[in-house]
Amino acid sequence: MKMITILGSTGSIGTNALEVIRNSKENFKVLAMSAHSNHELLLEQIEEFSPKYVSIGTEVGYRAIKDKYPDLVTYRGEEGLKILGGLEEADTVLTAVSGSVGIEATIEAVKKEKRIALANKETMVAAGDLINKLMEEYRGAEIIPVDSEHSAIFQSMLGGRREEVKKIIITASGGTFKGKSLEELENVTVEEALKHPNWSMGKKITIDSSTLVNKGLEVIEAHQLFKVPYESIEVLVHPQSIVHSMVEFHDTTVMAQLGAPDMKVPIQYAFTYPERKENHSFGNLDFKKISKLTFEEPDHGIFKGIEYAFEAGKTGKSMPAVFNAANEVAVELFLKGKIKFLEIYKILREAMDRHTPVEIIDFETIKKVDTETRNWVMANFA
Repeated sequence: MKMITILGSTGSIGTNALEVIRNSKENFKVLAMSAHSNHELLLEQIEEFSPKYVSIGTEVGYRAIKDKYPDLVTYRGEEGLKILGGLEEADTVLTAVSGSVGIEATIEAVKKEKRIALANKETMVAAGDLINKLMEEYRGAEIIPVDSEHSAIFQSMLGGRREEVKKIIITASGGTFKGKSLEELENVTVEEALKHPNWSMGKKITIDSSTLVNKGLEVIEAHQLFKVPYESIEVLVHPQSIVHSMVEFHDTTVMAQLGAPDMKVPIQYAFTYPERKENHSFGNLDFKKISKLTFEEPDHGIFKGIEYAFEAGKTGKSMPAVFNAANEVAVELFLKGKIKFLEIYKILREAMDRHTPVEIIDFETIKKVDTETRNWVMANFA
């Protein structure tokens, strides 16, 4: 019986993880769970899964939980996430919170040498250098990626040795606005941007998918996770979302991981690796119903997030943290109707242009860069 901590249990990844556990109760037990503000759903999850620890991001949520479950160990805010990340009893910590708020909890999980089922891109984007340095120190820790693309890369790499990898190919659905012109994107609404063609995800990641900034974040994350140079990472648009990513080896062999677009599969794999366990909640991929698989170059002239991410990654130091923080605030402003869709790229460009990169020596450095970038975006675009 594996004890699982779920950071972000009320989000898309978190609820999928609970579905995995619900259908495999003989293998998994929820030790702890957290939510940012959806305490109503968190209360329902507590009722069903009986965790030993919880954390909530709001005071009203904290009060609601303590009123209903006075004996439950309950924490608040980022400090609560940090505590849950470092629980001794946990076998696996699923980091499924959105944004850079998950970094410190992941650091705690590394220090406690836990398995980290990583579903938070921002951790490796903003703090990859620091996380990798800590992984060298705390050798019992391991990261198994949950994002469908990085899980696919992780699995495909098992087909050879790391030093035999020639290229990583990250696939993208193309998002909501594949094939659209700049003129067509000028006045798109939030509702239009949230209509992803293949995946059911949270609002932030869906907007990132529509701008293709998510692919840029994944490029930086892949570089940090798999120690592959940026020159050996390629992004291709694959609208069918069947091939989740590929790895090409030096002998020209290409290993790919295919499957129906279902996040429960990589979540369970991160929980059970190196084993593959049956779970009846998963849907099968029926090749007889697949008419074609296509691949094409992204339109970099319109969807500039990938280009900017490559630039931020190659610049290194604190620049990826700036890219990440600027994007988080830009997406928030777009969702609130404060800026237009294409202004997200403008914010990324200007935030990067004004920043002088510094070495990431500790979490406080990341936090300082993150806060300064967020404040600048809010002061100039909100």
